[in-house]
Amino acid sequence: MIQIRNLTVRLDDKVILKDINLDIRDKENCVILGRSGSGKTVLLRTIMGLIAPESGEVLIEGVNIAVARKENELELRKKITMVFQGSALFDSLSVADNVGFFLAEHTALSAKDIRKRVGECLQLVGLKAVEDLYPEQLSGGMQKRVAIARALSFQPRILLYDEPTSGIDPITADLINDFIIQFRDRLGVTSVVVSHDIESANKIADRIALLFGGEIIFCGTVKELSSTQDARVRQFIEGRHTGPISYWEV
Repeated sequence: MIQIRNLTVRLDDKVILKDINLDIRDKENCVILGRSGSGKTVLLRTIMGLIAPESGEVLIEGVNIAVARKENELELRKKITMVFQGSALFDSLSVADNVGFFLAEHTALSAKDIRKRVGECLQLVGLKAVEDLYPEQLSGGMQKRVAIARALSFQPRILLYDEPTSGIDPITADLINDFIIQFRDRLGVTSVVVSHDIESANKIADRIALLFGGEIIFCGTVKELSSTQDARVRQFIEGRHTGPISYWEV
């Protein structure tokens, strides 16, 4: 579904990602772990096509993401969507208008059909009777779920999540983990989840990639992660500040 080939990204003269190679399979939940500042979000935004790489490429179903964005961005948006860390809802729009925003802007659907699709998407994330509320009237967890509903509105093949469980209570976080699993199993969605939450990763991941120093130092299943003898990986998953990874090292 996603092929990352020899990907290098430089921002402000600093190399963030170094010659990364990674395949993400169809209908797979792939979790990208790493410390804060390790380049996880940069990788996610590069997959989305929001950041241009210095070298290498990202292929979505065999199509170069950079070429796809230039030639037909709408078709790309139907295929791959993103849930931002801070939800990124429009404060001045109601929940219904937030979820249906891209449908209203980029399709010929009637207002009635958009409203119906909005209700379906909200139902997928366990929300009802919230269409006329505004983001400021919602809890952080509800805002996150509205953001997920918006991402689902175009029925994408791929969902990208930037820290979906950060800043919310453990019960809501577990609920969102369940949604990510359900979207894979019921909707056939491929998900790429950026996180530093080991517990969440262990629950939702088919495979986990660990990013450190701009490079992927581990990629495998949850079972393989738990049994690895790589000292850097063990330090991260055990949450120790002592080890081969310096406290000051990013």
